[in-house]
Amino acid sequence: MRRTEETDRLDIWRRRQETAYGLIPYVMLAASGSLSVVVSRPAGRPLVAVAVLGGSAAVLLFWFVTLHPDWMGRADRRGRMVVFLVALLLIAAGLVLLDPLFGIFAWVGYLYSFAVLPGRWRLAGVTATALITATAQAGGPPVDRDSGLLWGILAVANIGLAGAVSWFSLVTERQNAHRKQIIDELADANRRLELTMRENDGLHAQLLVQAREAGVLDERQRLAREIHDTIAQGLAGIVTQLEAAERARDRRADWKRHADLALMLARESLTEARRSVRAIGPEPLEGSRLPEALAELVRRWSGVHEVAARLVTTGEAQPLHPEVEVTLLRVAQEALTNVAKHAAASRVGVTLSYMIDRVTLDVRDDGVGLPPDLGPERGTPGSESFGLTGMRQRIDRVDGGLTIESEPGVGTAISVTVPASADLDRASA
Repeated sequence: MRRTEETDRLDIWRRRQETAYGLIPYVMLAASGSLSVVVSRPAGRPLVAVAVLGGSAAVLLFWFVTLHPDWMGRADRRGRMVVFLVALLLIAAGLVLLDPLFGIFAWVGYLYSFAVLPGRWRLAGVTATALITATAQAGGPPVDRDSGLLWGILAVANIGLAGAVSWFSLVTERQNAHRKQIIDELADANRRLELTMRENDGLHAQLLVQAREAGVLDERQRLAREIHDTIAQGLAGIVTQLEAAERARDRRADWKRHADLALMLARESLTEARRSVRAIGPEPLEGSRLPEALAELVRRWSGVHEVAARLVTTGEAQPLHPEVEVTLLRVAQEALTNVAKHAAASRVGVTLSYMIDRVTLDVRDDGVGLPPDLGPERGTPGSESFGLTGMRQRIDRVDGGLTIESEPGVGTAISVTVPASADLDRASA
């Protein structure tokens, strides 16, 4: 990840600081030496001693600062740099005693006290440097009361000023370190965020693929249910009526009745097939409410299959979500189709009950019960016929429940319960 501008500025400042620490001591040593030789070198102060100490200072700086600049500020090299600072201050003190003009060079003690010593130890370094510079400013060490008073005033002033600067520098350094830590943490957080976003993009793409596949599967199941509940049931009814007509060919009245029923079922199946393709509601629910549509379904089923059937509606009828009404109508169709196929019943009762927050549909017959391969004793919806499986799928889509009870010789009862106010967007998700 690209580094922030704030981090770049801190790095630039640090590089400039290292360059200054490497050049300033040489400049100040040269300036002090030049002034000592050219401007004023008091008698009795050997030039050889000045040259030796000045050369020692130059060698010390060259070894520790020029050749090994990376030692400065490193914790594992701190001991060596403390030795360097002590030696540098001793050399500076010796030069100041030889000539106070070397107080210019002694000032570098402040630089390296900040750069080398950790934390509060810097105060010790700047205090020693302040005493050396105070001696240079006083013209040498005190020799009497007046010079001692002057030296003391200068020492206090230098120590106070250098100590304040050192303290503020320490506080600023801590703030910079804290700021850099925050910047590094933010950069790391941004890296993790970018990684998470890339992972989320991958997951999002995967979810889109899964959602697309689920949509395709859901649409296939919807079409399969519609085909089963309309075309397949209609064709089964047509086949039944044509078989009955074949058996009654010698009785013209019965033959015509069965043929007319087969024609009616064929027309209805064609209409339902077209409506399924257009994905609109079933014809019985268009222009009528659910109780009327169920009543018409029960009446026509009873007439086609010659089985007594009756619808009872309890509670106050209320409008339901269109998909809930379609579900209840299709469940009633499938239940009556199963009665016609398997039950051999003589009587069927259909009950539609409106309650405060639920609606139930019960279909009961007095037949022989469901075959073992279709009955609830098989235990799992996957072992049922496609009709019962489609029934469960429809009911699940509207957040409802299905119960099937069947006993040989007693009959079958199918009970469906759905919410009166179903959240179809949530239930279908």
